[in-house]
This record gives sequence, structure tokens and C-alpha cells, in this order.
Amino acid sequence: MRALGATMLASGLLLATVPIASADQVRDGQWAIKQFDVEKVWSVTRGEGIKVAVIDDGVDASNPDLAGQVLPGFDPGGKGREAKSESGHGTSMSALIAAKGHGAGGGDGVTGLAPGVKILPIYKNSASNSDAIPEGIRWAVDNGAKVINISQAGKVGNSKWVLEAIAYAASKDVLIVAGAGNDGAGLASPASAPGVLAVGAVDQSGKVWAKSNFGPGLMLTAPGVEIVSAGSCSGSQYCMASGTSDATAYVSAAAALVRAKYPNLTAGQVANRLVKSAKAPSTSAAPKLPDDRYGYGTIRPYEALTQDIPAGPAQGPLTKPDAGGASGSSAPSAAATAPGGTLPGGTDPGQQAMEDPGDFSIVGKGLVVAAVILVVLAVLAIIVIVVLVKASKRRRAARAGQPPVPPYGYPQAQPPYPNQPYGNQPPPQEYPPYGSQPPQQPPYQNPYGSGGNQ
Repeated sequence: MRALGATMLASGLLLATVPIASADQVRDGQWAIKQFDVEKVWSVTRGEGIKVAVIDDGVDASNPDLAGQVLPGFDPGGKGREAKSESGHGTSMSALIAAKGHGAGGGDGVTGLAPGVKILPIYKNSASNSDAIPEGIRWAVDNGAKVINISQAGKVGNSKWVLEAIAYAASKDVLIVAGAGNDGAGLASPASAPGVLAVGAVDQSGKVWAKSNFGPGLMLTAPGVEIVSAGSCSGSQYCMASGTSDATAYVSAAAALVRAKYPNLTAGQVANRLVKSAKAPSTSAAPKLPDDRYGYGTIRPYEALTQDIPAGPAQGPLTKPDAGGASGSSAPSAAATAPGGTLPGGTDPGQQAMEDPGDFSIVGKGLVVAAVILVVLAVLAIIVIVVLVKASKRRRAARAGQPPVPPYGYPQAQPPYPNQPYGNQPPPQEYPPYGSQPPQQPPYQNPYGSGGNQ
């Protein structure tokens, strides 16, 4: 008998508690696995050969449901925290992706959507300080990850280091999947960054979770309400949670399945398969898709693997990553592409994914040139006036019988130079080579030491 607990994470992703009475209910409580019809999915692929990086608070590889699924990972601080799980969150996300269960035939405990996948755990306790996320992204790319799961949400806006890391991942054909956030507001970082597949959460009926963040950049939704998973929650080995974290893990798993089935597709084309096969809301007042809260709908892994979907452009529905600088917008991927891989105006997203705020239109450039010409003319006019005034003064002085004033004043009479090098004056005192400046301050003491990422 195992009770299911819950915990509040430092990552800012909300978990809601719903107790369950016994371990027999763990697999039964995984309603998302039933909706996905995983036996049909696994008849196509289980995700073998794909590495999914999980940037989180570490992964407990000793969890019986994850036995043999977790590879050596990375802690930017060098403390080995990637092999632990401070709150159980990273373990839970990894289990939703790749757990195999335990016991006879793996029938006990939690199973993930893609149990053939291997997990690369990368330590990052929260999204509040974004410096470790870019470092984790780059490490994941360099160590063979094909999908990067970031079930964390930080402040609105993305630093230039986050944008550069995302662009690096895109250049290496690695798909980044991130949670939209759990405060019912605009997309949080890094989900809001161009090039990231942003995910919202829906409940068992397909309705968007009330606290799921939203915006024009939201691309997909997935089960994220009352999700049962492995993890050390309140002393238990299992958790029940609600949030875009769980939805993100399921989308990452679905992306890994597609990458295993179609290894020649680009990251953008993988996203295109997920988008084209997504299920639209079944409500009577279903919104026109894409929608700020539903994106293109809820993932259907089996359909993503089996439907006849053209590969489309390499960029797919993802906006083109922007490594040019920090983004302060809550929805920088607002120019979301249509499922076919083109922008609303028909532009190939590989050619233009988002407007560069530094670009000038033709009218803007003309105004700048005109302003420069006016400034130059004004300076020339001032110079002419000054020259004319000085010439006028010299003419008046000549008419008054006074000698003209030279342009730089009268020359001063030079004193005689006797044999002494300093005339009749005593020689000056000795001066230091740089004048009478005070001695320089001692070197600044770096409070962060000589190295490391403090």
C-alpha cells in the first residue's frame, strides 16, 4: 500500500494533491496512458535509440520504474546533483517519458509514453536564474540528446544566453519542449522563446487547465491534470500532480517516438507531425485553431506515428530561433505558423519566422538620411557665420588704425635663454613619471573567486 503525495517545487510549477489509496491504483490512475492507447503506440515504436534530456532538479536513477533508463548526466555546479532528485520533480518528469514499470512484465508502478527512450538528467533546480538552462541545453546537444524537456517556467522574457542556446540546439537539429507556466498568464521563459515548442495542459475531458499559461506562441496541449507519476513526494514513491510540467513531459515523449520512427525528419518536421495529428477541442464552442490556449490541439501519439503527413519545410511550425539578443515579450513566437509549415501570409518559416525589430522600412531609412543631411547643413551654416563675424571684426579694427588681430592672438615674447638650462630660476623638484597622481589602488578582490559559475 503506497499513498500518493504531492509537493510544491522550487521551479514554480504547481502540483495539486489527490490522494490514492493503494499501489494497485498507480497504473489505473494513469488516465493519460489509457487515452494514448499505448499498446497501439508501442506496436509502432517505443522510442528506442533516442535520448531525451531532462533539465530539472535531478533524476533518481534508483527508482524501480526507471531502472536502466537513466544515463550519466550533468550538473553545471559539479556536485553530482543530477543523480538525485531534490523534490521528486525531475524523477516524475523522466518517468512520464521513459518509465518501464516494475514487477512481472512491468505491470506495477508507472509506465512512460516512450519506455524505449534513455534519459539524460541535467541539474537545474528552478527557472528563476536562467544561466544554468543555457549551459544545460548546450551540454544536452553535445551529448546526443534529440529532444530536450524543460518542465520549468521562469519570468517573462528570455536572456540572450537562453536565446543563443536555443539557436545552437536548432542548428544541431535538437527539439526543445517547454512548459507554458502555471499562473494563468502569458507564456513564461523559456517556452516563450522562438524555436521552442510551448505546451499547455488539459484535463481528462480535454478542457484546458485553468492555470495553464497561454499566448499566441502556444503550440500544443497534453494531459496535465491529476497526473500520476513516480517520484519522492511526501515520503512516497509516487505523486499525483497538475501542471504544464506533466504535459510537457508527454509531448517530449511523443516527439521522441516520432524521432525514432522517422529518423530523417528535422526537429521542425517532427513538430509538424505532432501539430498535424493533434486533436481539436471537442467542446460545442470549439475555438478556431491555432488558439492561444489550445494551440493546435492535444497530442495524439499514435496518429502522429501513422498518419500520412508530408514532411513539409525543415523549420516546420516552429518559429526561427533568434540569437540576436534578449527578448522581453511574453509571446515572442506570436507569428505562429500554420500546420502546413508556413506563416499566415504564406512565408516559408525557414526564410522569416519573426520580425527583426532592428530592421527599418524604406520610409524609416529615408527619414534617417534626411535628418543626417539637415544636421550637416546646420553645422556648415554655423561655421560660415563664425568666419564672417571674425572677418568683420578685423576690418573694423583696421579702419580704426589698430593692427589686425591674428587668428590665434598676439605672439608672446620669449624670454632669453642664458647658459643655465632653467634661466635664473632654480631647477624644479623631481616629479614622478605620471605627475602627482596618488598611488594606484590595490587589485580588486573578486568576491566570486577565480572561477566557477557563481
